[in-house]
Amino acid sequence: MTLTTIGILSDTHQTRITPDFKEKVKKCFSKVDIILHAGDLTSPDILAAFTGLGKLHAVHGNMCDTAGRRLLPRRLELDINGFKIGLIHKAVSQAYDFEAELLDEFGPIDCIIYGHTHHPVCHRLGKTLIINPGAFMSSGRFGAPGTYAILNIDRDLQAGIYEVPRL
Repeated sequence: MTLTTIGILSDTHQTRITPDFKEKVKKCFSKVDIILHAGDLTSPDILAAFTGLGKLHAVHGNMCDTAGRRLLPRRLELDINGFKIGLIHKAVSQAYDFEAELLDEFGPIDCIIYGHTHHPVCHRLGKTLIINPGAFMSSGRFGAPGTYAILNIDRDLQAGIYEVPRL
């Protein structure tokens, strides 16, 4: 089986492409095959920052403008190399501990990727790999860097969380 590398981000909260954002996207995702954006990109205009990189799939989040909600679905299910992957911003409930709800929403699935909480996670619930890449753009009041995830698919799923490089 061929290795497929997937770059994962969420909660970019950008209304326009800035040089800083474009450079961070390039540094983090220039060597991936697929990019998954788990919502709260705010404006779909920022999707242009991914032009020339891997194939892009995105969902809208609760902070997306009207254009983003019209253009992007609330959730996606993808089949990548025989693995079923669910992409969503958040569960319908307002709870911040909603991973069990996401398992119910997607049913049997190999991986669920979500955003919303700005807290990166990468763990398993039963047989399902759960990934939240955290907030791509720094959102902490102390200047903490943003985070993203890389998912490698070969014979199995392996993922890690990484800090967005400071420029």
